[in-house]
Amino acid sequence: MGKRDPRVDAYIRNAPEFAKPILEHLRAVVHEACPDVVEGTKWSVPHFDYHGILCGMAAFKHHCTFGFWKSGLVLGDEAKPQDSGAGQFGRLQSVSDLPSKKVLTGYIRKAMKLNEDGTRVEKPKKPPKPEVTVPSYVKTALGKNTKAKAAFEAFSPSHRREYVEWITEAKTDATRDRRLAQAIEWIAEGKSRNWKYER
Repeated sequence: MGKRDPRVDAYIRNAPEFAKPILEHLRAVVHEACPDVVEGTKWSVPHFDYHGILCGMAAFKHHCTFGFWKSGLVLGDEAKPQDSGAGQFGRLQSVSDLPSKKVLTGYIRKAMKLNEDGTRVEKPKKPPKPEVTVPSYVKTALGKNTKAKAAFEAFSPSHRREYVEWITEAKTDATRDRRLAQAIEWIAEGKSRNWKYER
């Protein structure tokens, strides 16, 4: 048996007037299509769980959004291109902006089946960032301090990148020189650029 969440009631009650019928319609269709759905909130907006996150909805000042957690598998090429703040069905300003109840029910049941089967969506892996180019003035400063040079070379690529970016993003030569001196001191002690925040 499904479960309604009073936080979703409150969310709909506090939504802009135009949004209330959209959110109520979406909620009703989800519950009808998936009687065992469990409501909740994630990221402060309503979502629906059925063997994992199924779908979610949100209201903004001038539009609503609705989307499936596994949208690529549920909608395929039928999803509208997303822009800022728009879900897989675009910016919803009325119930008529949604697919028919029959079509929406089909999508929900497809999403349910994916969750029942334990289908996972693999996130595309980001290509690794290229190794950072160390400016000659940084190399020269490191060369003058063998301890710092050895520690810098032993750092992971991301730690080396953090130092180089911090130094090279300085707006003035004076700031750059100050950062470089500080970096050499910290590197010689084996500290990463953000050592103060590490536990």
